[in-house]
Amino acid sequence: MTYTVQVKVMPLKELLDPQGKAVMGGLSNLGLQNVEDVRIGKNITLRIEAASVDAAKQVAEDAAKKLLANPVMEYFEISVN
Repeated sequence: MTYTVQVKVMPLKELLDPQGKAVMGGLSNLGLQNVEDVRIGKNITLRIEAASVDAAKQVAEDAAKKLLANPVMEYFEISVN
């Protein structure tokens, strides 16, 4: 069966997000003062052929650990649709 898997990769909460800070400054310049914080990440969609949801999730986790996310600077979350 083919599963669609979403991998959300975000900077660790403890680290500065320079891209998010730049967007925050731009929003402030546009007069959008109510935004308190911006974090920029990646959303990656994988179509995985697997025997089960758990097997598809494992493939996505392996991909995230080995290539999609840098564990020193990022964390990831996986959801299977």
